Amino acid sequence: MKVDVLLGLQWGDEGKGKVVDVLTPNYDVVTRFQGGPNAGHTLEFNGEKYVLRSIPSGIFQGNNANIIGNGVVLDPVLFKAEAEALAASGHDLTKKLFISKKTHLILPTHRLLDAAYEASKGSDKVGTTGKGIGPTYTDKVSRNGLRIGDLLHNFDTKFAAAIARHEVILKSLNYQYDLKPLVKEWLEAVEYLKNFGLIDSEHVINNYLKEGKKVLAEGAQGTMLDIDFGSYPFVTSSNTICAGACTGLGIAPNKIGEVYGIFKAYCTRVGAGPFPTELFDETGEIICKNGNEYGSVTGRKRRCGWIDLVALKYAIMIDGVTKLIMMKSDVLDAFETIKACIAYKIDGEEVTEFPYEINDNIEPVYVELPGWKCDMTKMSDEDEFPEEFNAYLSFLEEELEVPIKIVSVGPDREQTVIRYREE
Repeated sequence: MKVDVLLGLQWGDEGKGKVVDVLTPNYDVVTRFQGGPNAGHTLEFNGEKYVLRSIPSGIFQGNNANIIGNGVVLDPVLFKAEAEALAASGHDLTKKLFISKKTHLILPTHRLLDAAYEASKGSDKVGTTGKGIGPTYTDKVSRNGLRIGDLLHNFDTKFAAAIARHEVILKSLNYQYDLKPLVKEWLEAVEYLKNFGLIDSEHVINNYLKEGKKVLAEGAQGTMLDIDFGSYPFVTSSNTICAGACTGLGIAPNKIGEVYGIFKAYCTRVGAGPFPTELFDETGEIICKNGNEYGSVTGRKRRCGWIDLVALKYAIMIDGVTKLIMMKSDVLDAFETIKACIAYKIDGEEVTEFPYEINDNIEPVYVELPGWKCDMTKMSDEDEFPEEFNAYLSFLEEELEVPIKIVSVGPDREQTVIRYREE
């Protein structure tokens, strides 16, 4: 069997959680392979709304195994709060959620370092969520990190050494903090972690594949935030692309099957960083309002703009996308005209390849398409789609050269239309 991978193709917030929830009945195992609690995946069904930060979005469906992979960084305090909230709503995770021993731990001092580093940058802030993600990945790469498996191997000594090292840095930055209550809360949360299966996930996942079980790998953030191929330095600290599933789970490249690429019918971005198609007018505000574009974890307002096909084609190429999924189609219901960026104008020259550097000198080149001007939120079959919306889909498929398999017309699990049904 192969591992199917589900990824965001833009700057995150594409709606990955909902799609994983919809697809989960087709899989035996759902995994997270990178990122941390800065990535909130929102799911809505049966009149309830859930926001998952570290736990895979397949947790609500059946008896599927859900695995937090080695490429993830985990904050025990936030994980405990998330798991306890789910348990209180009737979703006991202890028998179906497993955590890789190689998953790196976010320490209380990592969050302090995150805040201290951002404060020291002044106007050059990257716009992190302050969850300690970057400092944790920094420790991982510099071979100073603590992993889940360390809880079972001389942990107290390793933990004390890591905290002491971080405090030296914090003092050098003149950052004021009170560590004692943070450490107490953190150590209590670490004990809670031991209620879950701590596994050698690379062996477990590969054995699942040998047994013929179907595995879905769930990405966090989006391709354009990838540490190597995103809009650096305004990126996250992990590999959000398809290749990240290999290193974040311990599977070989030849084990990758379908690659589902998720994108919105328009574009959004949170925090600092380039955004060529960003709208600063009433149109942008309407998209923001109609799309409820506020971070599920941070609450931050998202910047909004028209769809960027230059960036989207780039993401599809990097990820090897085989099927596309378009989210929030209904947000554009009210517009007479829909715009799509098909090229960038840089120094008077039109380019269609995503450039090394994105800056204010880039001017998006748009094409205009007629809007559909009708409410799509009640539609449950593609036969109900208006002619103008079908034209928009056809235009995108021709430009992107990949079929759009699923269309979302609202936030609920049921507001999902499957296209090109296999007979």
